[in-house]
Amino acid sequence: MSKYLLNKFLYTVDRDPELVERYRTTPDNTVAWWEAETAGKLLNCTDAERTTWLSFTEDERDALRRHDHVALFELGAHPFLTLTLFIALFERDHGPLEYQRAYAERMGHIRLPYPDITT
Repeated sequence: MSKYLLNKFLYTVDRDPELVERYRTTPDNTVAWWEAETAGKLLNCTDAERTTWLSFTEDERDALRRHDHVALFELGAHPFLTLTLFIALFERDHGPLEYQRAYAERMGHIRLPYPDITT
């Protein structure tokens, strides 16, 4: 498992409005595309120096495909990264702060000590 890769996905998708929409509407394709096209370039390598060792685990892929922020947090994703991306994905479907409250409620069962989110 690479928490760095998981967090990098959340970070890079959140910063590109087109990727946010793509991830919102076709999460399976977006996750597969990002893993194939971007994960190997995260070390600022040229195409000739792409790495093949960076990939999501099946649990990470599944949580990303399902937009499951609770599972992502439990896998080590940083909660600020999931919150900001998921606000971009879903806040428009809810009233003021309604999505943020639902996000927090779904995380309510998690108790200290929290999962390790260091990368």
